Amino acid sequence: MKRLLILFLIFASSCAAPTPSPSLTQALASTAVAASPVPLTATIQSQPKEQAVTIISLSGDLQDKKAEVSGLAWYKDTLIIMPQYPSWKSSGDGRLFAIPKADIVAFLDGRVTAITPKAIPFFASGITQKIKGYQGFEAIAFKEDRVYMTIEAEPGGMMGYLVSGTIKPDLSEIRLDANVLIEMKPRADVSNASNESLMLMTDRLISFYEGNGAKLNPKPVGYTFALPTLEVMPPIPFPNIEYRITDATAADADGKFWAINYFFPPESVKYKTGEDALAKKFDKGATHAKQLHVERLVEFQYAAGGITLTNTPPIQLQLENDARNWEGIARLEGRGFLIATDEHPRTILGFVPVP
Repeated sequence: MKRLLILFLIFASSCAAPTPSPSLTQALASTAVAASPVPLTATIQSQPKEQAVTIISLSGDLQDKKAEVSGLAWYKDTLIIMPQYPSWKSSGDGRLFAIPKADIVAFLDGRVTAITPKAIPFFASGITQKIKGYQGFEAIAFKEDRVYMTIEAEPGGMMGYLVSGTIKPDLSEIRLDANVLIEMKPRADVSNASNESLMLMTDRLISFYEGNGAKLNPKPVGYTFALPTLEVMPPIPFPNIEYRITDATAADADGKFWAINYFFPPESVKYKTGEDALAKKFDKGATHAKQLHVERLVEFQYAAGGITLTNTPPIQLQLENDARNWEGIARLEGRGFLIATDEHPRTILGFVPVP
C-alpha cells in the first residue's frame, strides 16, 4: 500500500504544469514591450517630409549676388528672370534675363552642368524717373505679348505701382508703356514692404501685399485688374497668413496657385508676427523644428467670393543655417517649382519637386 502511494505521488508530480524558466519569462516580457507603440518612432513617422532644393548652376552676370533677383515668370516656353534693379551692371534702363525651358530640363536631367541666361534689353520709358523714392521692381507676369510688373517706392510712406508693356516674340526687348502707372496703396505701414506678388488668371491679374498676418493686416485683400485693359476691379478677400508672401505662380484651370511664404526672424517685430496656424495644423519638418526661419510654398485657391487657403499641406523646404530670401517662383509643369533668391544669402535659382 505504501509503495502504491509513492508511485501515485510521482505520477501526479510529472503531470503538473511546469514553471517557466527565467529566460522564458524575460522573452515573453520582451515581446510584450516590443509590441507596444514607441512614442519616438510615432513622432518621426508623423513629421512632414521636407523638400530639398536642387540648385541650378548659372554662369554669367546672374552669378553675382548683387543681381538681386526679384521675380520669375514664363513667357511661352522661356523663363524670364527679373532683377530688382534691371539697370544693375548695365547702361540705360538695363536688362532682364531669359532661359529656355529645354535648358532647365536638360540641367535637371544631367545633360548639362550649367546654364548661361540670355540678356533681354529693357526699356522703362522714363517710368522709374517719374516715381519718387523708387526702390526697384518686385513682381512680373506675362499674358501673350504683354508684360506686367510691380514697382516698390517710398516717396514718404510706402507705395506700390502696377506697370505694363510689351515683349517682342524674338526676345529682343521688353518695353514699358509710359502712360500706364497704377497706384497700389500698401495694406500696412511697414518700411520696404509693398505688393511683391502678381497672380495671373485668364481674364484678370491679382496683386498681393507681402504682409498678411492677423495683427499687421486684419483684412487682407488682393488688388484686382481686368485683362487686357487693366481696369481696376473691386479688391477680393485674401486669407490671414503669418510671414511674408513674396511671389506667386499663375493660377491653374481650377484657380489654384502657389506662393512663397518666408520668415526672417529679425523681422518679427516689424511684421507683428503672431502664431503660425499652418505649423500648428500641419506640424513642422525636421529642419523647421530646429530653425527659427521659415521657407515654404503654400497653396491658395481663387473663387468668386475671394481667395482661400487649400487643405494641401505646405511644401516645407529643407533649411540651411542661413535663411534664403526666396522672392521668385514659377511652376515647372509636370515636375515642380522653380524658385529664386535675391542677394540673401546669395543668388540661387533652385528647383523644388512636387512631393
